[in-house]
Parts: sequence; structure tokens; C-alpha cells
Amino acid sequence: MNKQGLNLNTLGEFDLIERFFKRSTNHVYPQVLLGIGDDCALMTCNSKEQAGDLAVSTDMLIEGRHFLPGADPRSLGHKCLAVNLSDLAAMGAAPVAYTLAIAMPEVNPKWLAEFSAGLLSLADEHHCPLIGGDTTAGPLTISITIFGRVDATKSLKRSNAKLGDDIWISNTVGDARLALGSIRQEWSLNSKEIALVAPRMHTPTPRVTLGQALLGVANAAIDISDGLLGDLSHILKMSEVGAEIYIDQIPCSSTLANQSLEVKRLCSLMGGDDYELCFTAPSSHQEKIQSISKDLDLRLTKIGKIIPTPTEVSSNLITLIKEDGQIMPTELSKQYLQSFDHFKSSN
Repeated sequence: MNKQGLNLNTLGEFDLIERFFKRSTNHVYPQVLLGIGDDCALMTCNSKEQAGDLAVSTDMLIEGRHFLPGADPRSLGHKCLAVNLSDLAAMGAAPVAYTLAIAMPEVNPKWLAEFSAGLLSLADEHHCPLIGGDTTAGPLTISITIFGRVDATKSLKRSNAKLGDDIWISNTVGDARLALGSIRQEWSLNSKEIALVAPRMHTPTPRVTLGQALLGVANAAIDISDGLLGDLSHILKMSEVGAEIYIDQIPCSSTLANQSLEVKRLCSLMGGDDYELCFTAPSSHQEKIQSISKDLDLRLTKIGKIIPTPTEVSSNLITLIKEDGQIMPTELSKQYLQSFDHFKSSN
């Protein structure tokens, strides 16, 4: 028994919700009219303090598919919410609240304490309360639905890239894939290198503040979850445009830069799980973007340009240009344009 009188070995569904996830939110968060404990949560979608249109996103993470068996529960709690916050960031939306559905093979109080600590800590950082959800028995599966606010007329839709836009990315890319490759023994990293890149894989930073700062500055955006080029392709298809990417200008960490050219390009061009933002903006907004970079103390790098869609059916939407100005051959570049697919083997 614990000091609250609960037998931790026989916790039921409502006990574990009460112990690990329920918090008083109604007075702390004015948007929450009714939180955990009823058939539905109640929120106000507009108020004098917070107005806008509703943005909604859902992500599901399954053990052995999206995260490694035996993953650290605190880091896992952080990441489960981070990937949803990243979706809001890509739309330029401000977080409002989220729900959690979790299936577990058993009730493990120690695991739940760590998982909820990681989850709720990131939620507090972004003023985004947990307002409901569901729990059940089953293979470890975590699903979060997140709600945000944004003026839909200014939101960073994938379909809004314009000809002549510059293409930018935040921070660096490729470290999460570099860490995963080390775990898979695809390549070897020393302990110092692992310590530097592993957090990018296990506890990514959602660029929520950047997304909101880009409203009215950028035209389109996407978060890099399945690989830079693969995710950029979604913008290009929906906007019906093409892109030139200067592959040697893509920013990467010093750890990744010290790897072979083959590993560097695989990780930076195809690697997922970075959760940085890739966005397009008019060239005339370059100074504004540099000012945002300075204000947020966040590196923002121009890596290419939006161009007309290639006329040849067999052509790639993305043309890869090397440092010497040479275009990478089509057949070679195709290998880098494949992103992670949940119904195929991962890259």
C-alpha cells in the first residue's frame, strides 16, 4: 500500500488515471471548462485571451515500430507529446490541450510514474493540459490527440508554397537517424558521440515557438518526422511545384559532419525523427527570418528554392545540387527521396 492507501499491485483503470494523470486544470487553464473525470472534456474554443480556429492532430506510437522495446519511460513520455506538438508547430498553431489513449500489457506503477513525469513536464512547458483519454490492456501503444489554435487564413499549409520561395530548415538534421544507426549497429559511434546525438532521437524539441513566429512570414511548412526530402515532397506535391536543394548546405551537427559522406547524406537527407521544421518563404522575407533566428537563438538555414514542376513525367520533384554546382544524377538521387513508411520497412 502507498501513503494514499492504494495497492499499487492491483491498480485498476480509474486508479491509475487518478494517480498518474489526473490534475486540477480548470483554474490553471481557462480554456478547460471540464477536465478528466467525466464522459467528455469541455473546452472553450474562443475567448478574449485566446482566439483562433481549432487545429487538431493525432499520432500513434507502437512499441517495436515507433520506439524500441524497453525504451526509457520518461523519455518516451516526452517524445509521445513532442511529436504531436511538432505537428502544431508545422501549422503555426499554439497548443491548447491534448488527450491520451494508452494500451499496456500490465500496470507497472514505476513505469507509469516515469512515463507520466516525462509527458506532463513537457505539457507544462507548453501550457498544454491533459484533459482526457482512455486506458486498456494490450501491447504497449500510445496515442495522443492534440488541439491547438491558429488563424486558419494564416496557417502554414503544405499546399501554399509559391514559385520563387526559399526553402529553410531549423537547427540541424540527421542526428536522430545517426543515433538509430548506432543502435542497429549500421555504424559505430563512440560514447561521447552517442551522448551528443541520442537526445535528438529520444527527447526531440518541438519548434512550437518558431511555428508561431513564422505566421505571416512563411508560406508553407512541415515537420521533419520521416526524412527531410520525403517530407519536403509532401509540400511539393500539394503545392504542385518542384524544388532545388543544395545538399551540401544542409546543416548537420559536428558529430554527423565527421562521419563518411555516405552516412552524412543518408542521415541528413533521409533520416527521420528530428522534428525540425522545413518551411518555404518569399525571398523578400529573408531579413525577417534572420531576425526570428536571432530572437529565438535558433539556427535557420536556407537550403534551396521552389521551382516549377518538372515537365518530364519520370523526373523527380526535387533536384539535388552538389557543392560544385553539379546536379546529382536522377537514379542516384532517387534513393534519397524515400521517406519512412509505416507499412514498409524503415530506412
